Amino acid sequence: MTNNNPIGLFDSGLGGTSIWKEIHQLLPEENTIYLADSKNAPYGNRSKDEIVSLSMKNTEFLLEQNAKMIVVACNTATTNAIKELRAKYDVPFIGIEPAIKPAAINTKTQTIGILATKGTLSSELFNKAVEIYQDTKIIEQVGFGLVELIESGAIHSVEMTKLLHEYLKPMVAANIDYLVLGCSHYPYLIPQIRQIIPNHIKIIDSGEAVARETQKVINQKTGANESFPLSPEFYVNTDPKVLSDILDNKYKVCQVNF
Repeated sequence: MTNNNPIGLFDSGLGGTSIWKEIHQLLPEENTIYLADSKNAPYGNRSKDEIVSLSMKNTEFLLEQNAKMIVVACNTATTNAIKELRAKYDVPFIGIEPAIKPAAINTKTQTIGILATKGTLSSELFNKAVEIYQDTKIIEQVGFGLVELIESGAIHSVEMTKLLHEYLKPMVAANIDYLVLGCSHYPYLIPQIRQIIPNHIKIIDSGEAVARETQKVINQKTGANESFPLSPEFYVNTDPKVLSDILDNKYKVCQVNF
């Protein structure tokens, strides 16, 4: 393995591109390869064993492409499988978890909201994180149906607006002042969320923090790319159109049988 090898990222679908964009912006000199397992999305409705198995399959695909490190750009896969991935594979892994800490530390109303998948909210890792902040009221909401709508290209649909109102209004009524997005798909919904919640409520996602952690791991463990960066590679195991659209059709997306 050389330091010119790519950073590998995987997600249960398109959402992890929100993480990829932050990494690419912070580290434009690095090669990247992204795998969207859209055929099996959403992971949030699957069992822990299924999530671990799919995460290993994704990891092996990226290692076959010579990834020097792997970003698990999926909250559900991180909270359910990263321990097993680190035990099995000899490359650095970076996970993504709901950013509870900055919300709980900075809240003035002592009430924060978390919108996430069922798989994340029911995971051991998430519940350990929640236990730390006993003085903060944490309102958890499963985003049923949101990932499926994003994956089908229906971000701006009437159904999406209806679901977001249904999930967010009770949080606003409970006086949250921070909304934590606990799924890498959800940053694509921020413009719509902003139209529903008051301006004083701050929205937090994990993208920037993951990019900074990636930079740290490169500096400490893998080394930075020293040659001219190649064009980012994107792979998906369903119709590539929705992924291409999310990326503003700037990059080639390859469909793989996977």
